[in-house]
Order: sequence, then C-alpha cells, then structure tokens
Amino acid sequence: MTVKCEVFNNTRADVINKMRESIGVEKWDENIRFINLLRDTLREHPINNHPAISALNTGKVSKENLVKIHLEYRFAIVQIFTDALLMAQYQSRQLETRLKPGIKMYPRFLLNLNIFDEFGFKFSSNNQKYIGSPDYAHYPLFEKVLDDLGVGCIARNRYMPSKTAKRVRNYLEDSFYSYTSLIALLAVVEVEVMLFSPPLRYALQNIGLNTMDGYYYVHGTTVDNEVDATDDDHENDLWFTLAHACTKEDYVNIYEVSLKYCELWENFWDEQLKYLK
Repeated sequence: MTVKCEVFNNTRADVINKMRESIGVEKWDENIRFINLLRDTLREHPINNHPAISALNTGKVSKENLVKIHLEYRFAIVQIFTDALLMAQYQSRQLETRLKPGIKMYPRFLLNLNIFDEFGFKFSSNNQKYIGSPDYAHYPLFEKVLDDLGVGCIARNRYMPSKTAKRVRNYLEDSFYSYTSLIALLAVVEVEVMLFSPPLRYALQNIGLNTMDGYYYVHGTTVDNEVDATDDDHENDLWFTLAHACTKEDYVNIYEVSLKYCELWENFWDEQLKYLK
C-alpha cells in the first residue's frame, strides 16, 4: 500500500534546482563544497564508532537498562525533534531579508517531506494520495516502545534525565532562533539516528520486543531492507537546505556548532555505557 520516499525523487530534484537557481549557481556550488568538507569531517568524528554501538549489538542488554537508555533518549531528542523541524520551517523567514520574496517556500517544501514522515503520512502509489494517521507519527511510536517496555506515564513524567541528556536537548533548543545553526544540527541528528537506531532495534529484539513495525521500523536508511525508513533522504534534504541558506560568513559557526553537537552526543552515549556493561 505504501512506497518508500523514492517517489519524491523528481519532486526533490525540482525544488533543489529551484533553490540553487534562487541564490545563483556560483554561490550554491561554493556552499556545497563547504558542506561536503563538513560532512567529511563529521564522518571522522568518534561518534561514528562509539563503543555503545557494539555494546548494543551484543544482544546482552537487559530490559531494565534499555528502559533507562530509552528514557534518556526520549528526553534528549525524541520529545523535541518535531518542535525543531517546525521551528526550522518558521525560521526560514530569515531568508526574506536577502532573497526574493516567496523564496522561503522552497526550503519549507523540502523540509515538509521530513515533516510528513514524522507526522505519520505515507504516499500511496495505488491512489496517488497521502494516507496516514497521527498514531503512526514517530513520537507516539516511540512512546509505544516505552509502553512495550512497561514504563507508565507517571514514571515517564517523573524521570530525571542525566546532565548529558539535558545538554544535548538544551543545545538544540538554544539553536531555535538561528536558521542555519538549527538546520545544521538537525542534519547531525539524522546522522545520529542512522548510527544508533539499528543497534537499539537489535537490542530490543533480543529481549523479545517486536520491532517489525513501530518506531524502529521507520528509522534507518533507504538501503536497509529490514525497515521502511528514509533518514538518509532527510539528512541530504537538510544539507541542501543549509546550502541554500548559508553564506561564507556562516561557515565558521556552522562548523563549530556541528562539531560541538557531535561532542555532546558522544558524551550522551558515554553516559549510556554504564547501562551497557
């Protein structure tokens, strides 16, 4: 009934081309070169080979410890991810001070592909319409994981997150008023999701939880045949959005906030290691 995000390829190509033309080919290409260098740097960051990944993949993590990790992860990013996406949509208004009127709709259109996914929509190739339900939105699906882990609403509301989880969350929330910083951090989040969703899914499977649908079924990459996920598409969309938005004056800040956010995520997973030994 549903298809992966490949159906949007022509849509993506069209809006990306419009974004490129709206700032000029020379400026676009310069920004893309900077972003490619940044992405190369991010691929070398220690977060990509964090020991928590291999620890989760051992399949020896207890249910109790997976509860603690998921409560931490919930606070650090899951609760506020759609807030951040919607804030990015809003802050695209910052483009209006230097680009033609109406240009903010190009990145909003592209970001909306991510938002549709997050909010529980899928495209039906049978009737060429969007179908879905808020029950399939990613945040409620994560709460369903906690249901399956036996965590009640009171326990969730009373949970006191670690300092590292607070720092990760606060750093993203503090970026809400800078369009370029926020887009860069959202791209970093997509990378983090692709790194840790598969091992978290595997760890849950090994305590008997069904992951053939739900939150972990919709997180990962388009090349993973075990899931229906498009986080790699969303990451690319965010980098293209950043290429449209940034100027040379933004490069240093974008580089610094991206590396800092990776460092905070590394610290977050360092903290989780105590539940993985």
